[in-house]
Formats: sequence, C-alpha cells, structure tokens
Amino acid sequence: MRRAAVLWVGVVVVLLCAIGAWVLGSSAERPRVRTRLSLAATLGGGATAGYARAVAPRALEFPRDHGPHPEYRTEWWYFTGNLETPAGRRFGYQLTFFRSALAPDPPRRLSAWATNQVYMAHFALTDAAGERFHHFERLGRGALGLAGARAEPFRVWLEDWTAEGAGPNDRTHLRAAEAGVTIDLTLTRIKPIALHGDRGLSQKSAEAGNASYYYSLTRLESQGTITLGSAAFPVRGLSWMDREWSTSALGPAQAGWDWFALQLADGRDLMVYRLRLRDGTIDPFSNGSLVAADGTVRRLARDDVAIDVGETWQSPRDGTRYPGRWRLRVPNEQLDLDVRPILADQELDLSFRYWEGAVDARAADGDGGVRGRGYVELTGYGHARGSSQHASGQ
Repeated sequence: MRRAAVLWVGVVVVLLCAIGAWVLGSSAERPRVRTRLSLAATLGGGATAGYARAVAPRALEFPRDHGPHPEYRTEWWYFTGNLETPAGRRFGYQLTFFRSALAPDPPRRLSAWATNQVYMAHFALTDAAGERFHHFERLGRGALGLAGARAEPFRVWLEDWTAEGAGPNDRTHLRAAEAGVTIDLTLTRIKPIALHGDRGLSQKSAEAGNASYYYSLTRLESQGTITLGSAAFPVRGLSWMDREWSTSALGPAQAGWDWFALQLADGRDLMVYRLRLRDGTIDPFSNGSLVAADGTVRRLARDDVAIDVGETWQSPRDGTRYPGRWRLRVPNEQLDLDVRPILADQELDLSFRYWEGAVDARAADGDGGVRGRGYVELTGYGHARGSSQHASGQ
C-alpha cells in the first residue's frame, strides 16, 4: 500500500536508465535522474494480466514468506528505527528494498543480463543533534547478483546494501554505506509477527484485487554502529519491519497516504495508515492495527482513530506543505498522543519526493512524558501535477 508509489516511480526510472552505463559504474558515478510523477500517473491501474492478485486471505508461512513473491508485481522489505548512543545522541534510520516485476513471465532470451525483476533501495539517516538528514537511492536489475532476495537463508540486497542473517523470525543484520554515512545493525525479534487487515490481507479500496498481503515485525531490539565521516557511534534502540506484496494500485480517487508506526513505552505498538482522497476526505479503507505487549493484534477501522494536524512544515525545495505535528487518538484504547518529528526536514528528494522520518509520541495532556517513538510517512502532498496538498485532520 504505502510503498507502492515510491516503488512504481522507481520502476519508471529503472526502465529509463537500464540501458545506460550506470549499471556498470559505481553508485557515485551514476547519473541522478529526477522524476516528478503524480500518484495517479504511477498507480492509476495498468496491466495486471498474468500476475497473481491479492483477493482473499491466505495462510502465510515463515520463513517462506520473508522471501520474494515474483508472481506478484510489487513487494518491499521496509526497515525503520530509532536509535541512540550511551550519551543520548539520537538517530533515526530507514533502509528499504523494493522489488518490481516488469513482466509476469521471465524473459526467454538466454543472457546473464536478462531478467524481468528490478530493485530499488532507499537509505536514510536522521541525525537529530547534528540537524542533518542524509538520504540515498540505488537502482539495479535482479541479475548477475546485483540485486535480489531469498527466504533461506534470508537475504535481500542491492549491491552492498543488505538485510541478511538467520532471518526476520530471529535475527537480521543490516548494512548500508554511502557518502560517509554507514549503518551496521543487528535486529532481534522480541514480538510475534503481526498480520494486518483480514489475517494478512489488507484491502486498499473497493476495486477487486486492490489489496496486498501485509505483515510487520513491530518490535525489533537493535544495536550496532552508526558512522558519520570519521566518527563512529555505538547505538541501541528499536526497529520496525514492514512487508507487503501485491499487484495493486491506488483507486482513481485516492491522492496519497499518511502512515504511522509507533512503539509505545507500555509495550504496545500502533500502526495506522490514512488514505487521503482527492476531495480532502479520508477513505473508508483506511486501517490500522494495535499490537499488545504479548503480540495480540487488534484491527482498527478508520473511525477507531482520529488524527488532527496541529502544525505544518514547508519544503524548501518546492514549497510543498506537509503536516508537521499530529494529535493521534484511539479513544477505545485510552490513547491520546502528541506526535512530533525529531527533525522537521526529513524529506527524501529522490526519484519520488516524499517525507518519512523519526518521531516522538508524547502525552497530549501536556505532562511532557515521552510515551513512545516511531516513524511517519507522508505521500501525495503536491510534488507533481494531479497530487493533493490537503493536510487537514480526519
């Protein structure tokens, strides 16, 4: 759902760039390709014949489903986390791998370069104390070992950006480095896998098949090292992994989404996505999950959650205005949170421009206590023709 816009813009870029010499060069030598497409243009349907569709719940099996699903058009492995040093210096990070099939069947020609699979990866680091947001992108084809994914032993990679190890059922090792910014982290699962929607089937709109299979590892104990230039920082904290695969697209009336993933101090984890319609209202298919400390998942419908925008932030790059602070309430769960970014500018200026960053969740009653940390993603806020800049509450 929330990742598809980023992925499909990346697919367009790959198609434009795959014939070029960037495949053979180092990441520093690859040309920077800027694309500004609307969500409607990238997700407004398209051919689905020959691909599997997410139309009904299915029994998810692990570790098999940690690996790729090439029969579906898109999927992603999405890691985010909040970390800090022993002295309290705060960092947020994102490492994401996207896979897309360019055609439902493998190519018939015999060539080591031939593939119907392309990959894109995003790597970002928020340095709160340094007031810097670093973000990078890579593109590659699923051939010659340049990029790929497998379930056993678990590994997803694009060149030397990797997520691998015993697997998300147990422990995962993340590595990424670019332009003097490096993460080297070990993530250990401390909660059961959370299935979203109807036993893992997450319906996105009324159109048949417009859905994904969606699960999360909502609480991953994390430790390792962050490097900025010549300075290395030992860090600890919590991470979150999102997994989806589908052959779906946004409905024609949907403009974008706001996604929240919060790890609360009382042991609960909250995921909410709010699908915004072009008329400024919230789509009834907006959804969420509240994961109890013991891993029990409670499904949240649109009307179970109220989100009001308290402040906005304007991008210095193109003037787009994003929500910049939220009051998030789940009344039936006695949750009333003031959610604030740890750094205002966490906008990724890549093939697709969007905002995704680390946040704090405080008690909305003003007692000042931090009730949790997490990540928020915002898409469809006016970067391209046909997208929406609406930033109201529910």
